[in-house]
Amino acid sequence: MAKPKRRYVCQACGSVATRWQGQCADCGEWNTLAEDAPQTVFSQKHDLSGGGRAIAFEPLDAPSERLIRRATGLAEFDRALGGGLVPGSAILMGGDPGIGKSTLLLQTAAAIARSGGEAVYISGEEATGQVRLRAERMGLADAPIRLAAATSVRDILTTLGTMAPPALLVIDSIQTMYSDQIEGAPGTVSQVRGCAFELIRYAKETGAALVLVGHVTKDGSIAGPRVLEHMVDVVMSFEGERSHQYRILRSLKNRFGPVDEIGVFAMEGAGLKEVGNPSLLFLSGREQPLAGSAVFPAMEGTRPVLVEVQALIVRLASGATPRRAVVGWDTGRMAMLLAVLEARCGLSFSSAEVYLNVAGGYRLTDPAADLAVAAALVSALADKPLPAQAVWFGEVSLAGEIRPVAHGAIRLREAAKLGFDQAFGPADAPGGAAPSRYSGLAMLPNLVDRIMGGA
Repeated sequence: MAKPKRRYVCQACGSVATRWQGQCADCGEWNTLAEDAPQTVFSQKHDLSGGGRAIAFEPLDAPSERLIRRATGLAEFDRALGGGLVPGSAILMGGDPGIGKSTLLLQTAAAIARSGGEAVYISGEEATGQVRLRAERMGLADAPIRLAAATSVRDILTTLGTMAPPALLVIDSIQTMYSDQIEGAPGTVSQVRGCAFELIRYAKETGAALVLVGHVTKDGSIAGPRVLEHMVDVVMSFEGERSHQYRILRSLKNRFGPVDEIGVFAMEGAGLKEVGNPSLLFLSGREQPLAGSAVFPAMEGTRPVLVEVQALIVRLASGATPRRAVVGWDTGRMAMLLAVLEARCGLSFSSAEVYLNVAGGYRLTDPAADLAVAAALVSALADKPLPAQAVWFGEVSLAGEIRPVAHGAIRLREAAKLGFDQAFGPADAPGGAAPSRYSGLAMLPNLVDRIMGGA
């Protein structure tokens, strides 16, 4: 047997190095390499072709017990999950500090406990008195939740083994858990991976729905090893600006339902309140038509949401360096769109500051937002308001073409339901119910002519 070799593991990305160095060669982070437990390296090749036990194979159509989803009591949470909690599933929820992860899960545990289910809430960051104080403020003190403050996975699993499996098990958070079988402080790559594996195995064997709260890094990704996201069944992100009232629960991975589904909540004094119609939420305050404002029917999973895109153009004196500021959209995509407007439509933005904002703290990733952003920019440049009851959607190519996008009929139905009687989009009109007037645009110059001529 050879002498154990030292190895160093990056706490940011999980890569392994044979010697310590200041910067990780894979992710570029500084001072993240930590020495891991020594591993025994064998000098001879392993032979794993014998000595194990035979496994049994099953056909795909073998009879099995059907898994029935359990409603959480929060319709928006159920929507993001794809219809409710699946027994034995493992859910990883991440989000910025103070965004409301613990509040949402405490409300969920209370709703399940009040409906007759067993809910266990284990906090590794707060004392039970602190959690109880928050529950009293939210009016949940009477909910029969099993509450504990613990960080040892061995103690947690031993305690859970003496009781019936709960319908919901919340671990807040996985970065505070530790196993006495693994060297390293809580939050290290090996500890997070090992503790999550043991908790997920308990959920799979007993049928309890497990929710793991995860910390996030400064760029918004979940802290710890990337393998953690592969181990769980569902990855959710709780998004929003702490200065804004509204929060969006987004499904990034879901083995039991569609991805990119969202649930919308409003943070109030008594906790999180569900928002049943987010379109009305993001469109509030549009009584007077203003230049630079366009409405875009976005798609979040299977759910259409109407949001307002706002643009502001400020002319500068010659020689000044113009500024580009974007909130809620991709900065690189706006730069590309400005270049297309200048090259294909003859508009000049080079001597003007450009500000773009998606109202309500919403974040757009849908490429169909190109046409709405272009309409808002042209409207702000010409200082001409767009039609008040009109929506805009379509993808813009580098040649200035307006291309068709997915779910056009669903977008138009949502717009018609909220009273919008005019729509601008790709030349090929989607089928289905739509606003009374649909205007198809083939090229971006057609959009400029419409706005300059008073669409």
